[in-house]
Formats: sequence, structure tokens, C-alpha cells
Amino acid sequence: MIQKREHLLLALVMAGGMVLCWLAHREKTSVSLNEGVSEGPSEYVEGLTWHQVHHQAVLNHRLQSKQAKLMEPVRTDVLTVTPWLAPIVWEGTFDPLVIDEAFRSHNLTIATTVFAVGKYTRFLRDFLESAEKHFMVGLDVHYYVFTDLPGDVPSNITLGVGRLLSIVKVMKFDRWQEISLRRMELIQTAIEDHIHREAHYIFCLDVDMRFHGRVGSEALGRLVAAIHPWFYMYPRSKYPYERRTVSTASVPQDQGDFYYQANIFGGALEDVHRLTKTCREHLEVDKSVGVEAVWQEESHLNWYLVKNKPTKLLSPEYVWDDARGGKAKEIKLVRFSSVIKNKAEVRENP
Repeated sequence: MIQKREHLLLALVMAGGMVLCWLAHREKTSVSLNEGVSEGPSEYVEGLTWHQVHHQAVLNHRLQSKQAKLMEPVRTDVLTVTPWLAPIVWEGTFDPLVIDEAFRSHNLTIATTVFAVGKYTRFLRDFLESAEKHFMVGLDVHYYVFTDLPGDVPSNITLGVGRLLSIVKVMKFDRWQEISLRRMELIQTAIEDHIHREAHYIFCLDVDMRFHGRVGSEALGRLVAAIHPWFYMYPRSKYPYERRTVSTASVPQDQGDFYYQANIFGGALEDVHRLTKTCREHLEVDKSVGVEAVWQEESHLNWYLVKNKPTKLLSPEYVWDDARGGKAKEIKLVRFSSVIKNKAEVRENP
């Protein structure tokens, strides 16, 4: 009888141990699957990796979308994927409902930097009001306005739910070129100081621009660059790269994929931080030997993107220039464009 009780007790202990092991394994699996999934910027942690930012797209099963057909490409008039398999975003290459559904549930915050220095503050109202209609609608956006004139930032702009605006005071620069040269440094510092705790993605935009159409979650990616509207039809030998080998931004004649405009670039925080840090370091090297790249930070941006391919490209729809007049036939929708202005008048300094 005693022996039977001992066997029964041993069996109960083993069964209990198996249950505990199963529960522990289940908890570990649950933690592993949910590791790094942020519920919003308040839970964002320093050093968030790209894999933690880019979640698997899980769509609402009730969402109906047009079936993609392998033998029926949506655009045949333009390149829609690069040789390194990065998508090029054009009108007609994505379904807004599907891509919005994929991103909306992750409670993402998009940091957005814009520099309004000197007379460029006059462009802020139109920039912000048009952004509130078209830029990352449905997602949380935190605008960071870098300016030497905080009092000139419009105070009566109506921002949507989940949209914030912060003013970052900067010094007044002696030359307009200095704004361009310092921008990478200031963005890098802002990411390190506070933006890394407050957002998941960042876009760096020019203020003398206006939104005309949707610029939404289809633009999100690890490292995003926009193809320049004046040079996308040209061979790379015609691109206005910095060609002087004395500059760290130098690009040889036989290198380069596209020419990118600095009016809009962005991506995941760690990727943009790496870009801005590298460009700042190269700008400082150039300055130490008395060299200034032909197009300041845009030249250094293009050098970086030759060496570090963007993971998503925005077509010229996303960075059009109003000075070009009517849009080209391949541009089905102008989404974001540079406004016409008297550059000599707004730049103040030579």
C-alpha cells in the first residue's frame, strides 16, 4: 500500500512538472513573438531595430482589394523596381486601402523635420496646412520646425488628432549655404537627443514645398529617397554629382543609379541617423580642407545613396518642381512639389 502511494505521489509530481514546463514554454514563446512590438512612442526604446519597426502586415480579413495578376503589370511605362529589388513608388503601383490597413494598427509616429530659417518662415503656413490634408493622414506625426525666428511660426494651424508641432531654435546663419551644410548635423543631434524616444520613422522635408496629393504609408521604408524631377530622364553622366576627387562627396563618372533630391528623404530612425551622421562627418572633412561640395548636403546625400542603396524610392511625383510647368505624361499625380519663388530674395545672404 505504501509503495502504491509513493508511485502515485511520484506520478503527480512528474505531471505537475510537465505542466509547469509547458506553461513556461508557452510564456517564452509569447514573449518572443511580441518582443519589440511597440504600442506607441511612449513605449519606444533606444536602439529599436529595423526588424522591430517593420512589422508583418496583418490585414483585416474583411478588406476587399483588387487581385494582383502576375502577368498584368500595373505600370509598363516606367521602372517600378530597381536592379537591387527596391520598389519605386508611382501612382498605380500600390493599393492605398491595403497599405494603410497594414500600417494603421501599429500606432506609428512619424517624426518630420523642416527648416524655416530667415525669410523661409513665410512658407511654413502653406507647408503645414497642406501637410495636414495629405501627409501621413491617419498616422501620428510630430513636426519639428527648426528656425531662428520662433515668433514667426504660425500659432493658429489646426493640427489633427495625434499630430504635434515642436519648435527647435537654431542660430541665424551667415550664408544660405550654411543652412544646407548644417542640416545633417542638426537632424543627427535631434535624433540622438529626443526624437529616438518619440517616433519610429523620420522624414526630412524642405519648407518651400506644398502637398497636393497623398504622401502616406506607401512611402515608409528603411531608407527612402526621392528621384530628382529634373534628371530622371538623363544618363548618369549628366547627373550633377560632385565630381572633384578632393571632396568626400565625389562620385566617379561610371557610378550612380539615380540622382536624388534632398527635398525629401527619410526612413527608420537608425537608418536615417546613420545617413546624417556619415554625411555630417564628410561635410566636416571637406570643410577642414576648404572644400564645399557643389550642391552642399545634397551632394553628400547622393554619395551616401550610391554606397548604401535606398530600400524604397519615391518617383518624381513626390518631389516635383512647379517651375517645370505642366507635368510630364508619366506623372499621373503630383503629390509634393517645390513652389515657385524668387530665390535671390528669400535667401538674403549671397
